[in-house]
Amino acid sequence: MKDVLARADAQTEAALARLFELIRIPSVSTDPAHDADCAAAAEWLVRDLAAMGAEARAVPTLRHPMVVAHLPGPRDAPHVLFYGHYDVQPPGDAVLWSRPPFEPSLTPGPEGETHINGRGASDDKGAMMTFLEACRAFIDTRGALPLRVSVLIEGEEESGSASLAPFLAEHAAELQADAILACDSDQWDAGTPAVTTMTRGICAQEITVTTADRDLHSGIYGNAARNALTAVLTDLLASLRRPDGGVAIDGFYDGVQELDPKVREIWSALPFDEAGFLSDIGLSHPAGETGRSVLEQVWTRPSCDIHGIWGGYADPGFKTVIPREAHAKLSFRLVQGQEPERIRALFQTHIRARLPADARVSFRDHTMGRATAMPVDSPWLTATLGALRDEWGRAAVAGMGGSIPILPLLKEAIGAEAVMVGFASLGNRIHAPNEKYDLSSFTRGTRSWVRILDALADVKP
Repeated sequence: MKDVLARADAQTEAALARLFELIRIPSVSTDPAHDADCAAAAEWLVRDLAAMGAEARAVPTLRHPMVVAHLPGPRDAPHVLFYGHYDVQPPGDAVLWSRPPFEPSLTPGPEGETHINGRGASDDKGAMMTFLEACRAFIDTRGALPLRVSVLIEGEEESGSASLAPFLAEHAAELQADAILACDSDQWDAGTPAVTTMTRGICAQEITVTTADRDLHSGIYGNAARNALTAVLTDLLASLRRPDGGVAIDGFYDGVQELDPKVREIWSALPFDEAGFLSDIGLSHPAGETGRSVLEQVWTRPSCDIHGIWGGYADPGFKTVIPREAHAKLSFRLVQGQEPERIRALFQTHIRARLPADARVSFRDHTMGRATAMPVDSPWLTATLGALRDEWGRAAVAGMGGSIPILPLLKEAIGAEAVMVGFASLGNRIHAPNEKYDLSSFTRGTRSWVRILDALADVKP
């Protein structure tokens, strides 16, 4: 692979220029004001893929276009489908950014690392372009890829992927492949790659509690009138948690398997610093289920988190109001054996059973998705792990990632396993101000994909 790897290294400057062009497009999928920017990002990718010789097009959806492309390879070689997304999170308060979020730059970081700065630098434009640059290195060097590659890049991942299911229902036949590749994940540490073999499911809910027919003055109605915030919603939310840190909903853990002792032994040997994992984010004590390691808590145990609570008066000044309405957003991260629809039903039953007199409740669904797991004996996984060892000189860690609700949809529609390889750092500040991607992640990620593509070409589907 020396010729292709050398080409990947030699094209770094041009590859960064392409990535910077893409980052400059503010493709924020959640904001209708950026609809034209999302379309522009899709068209940019179509042009870039076409320049590599792909049959590429932007397919309209109810919201943002899907980019679909096909790169040819030997007819008897495997066929893989690569998934990524071009949309990004809103930048938030510009004051919190050291540099304008859509003006990418290179800056020196600690320990001699160089950072690629900008919204989407890591999630997912930088990560996505490592794969495309690997394909480009193959095509520039050898004229073609060693296997057949289809590409699906969506524009709604950061806003719920509402168009994905109907799109897949219509275009599944075109996207059939032997394996799915994705890059929206992290590496273990700066010198160790990782393959995400499991992802957590998710059940996200919004709850609204209503009491009186209007907001009330606490001096007149205090004590007598039920407060939607302090006498209903906060009590209901507190009832979701057990003293040991677990979730207190009846039946919530049904189907959840205990960690295999052999897997526990393997994980205990991983170079994982529990204290450092928390201290890096300003914390010192695990807050989940007592008696379980941090890796067990985040990889194999389901969780419940409240993301926001609001109601009453929160503007400047002070207003002694008893709110008639209160709201909260929360989500459950799920593991194998839990279905999001069942967890939703259990949660809503739990809340309704504890609703006091003069209180009403309504629910709104947000993101839903099942957990996924890849067979440990998958030939796609074996080939990928071998390729990563060749590039990094050490074994990759295979373990759990976050929630990627689109993966079950893709796996069902395509009928294939998904291999997730990412080269991001946990400190990349994705979804936060000052998002960055290490330059070494970009260059090493590209080289890794070169080796992975070469290794997957030898897999017999």
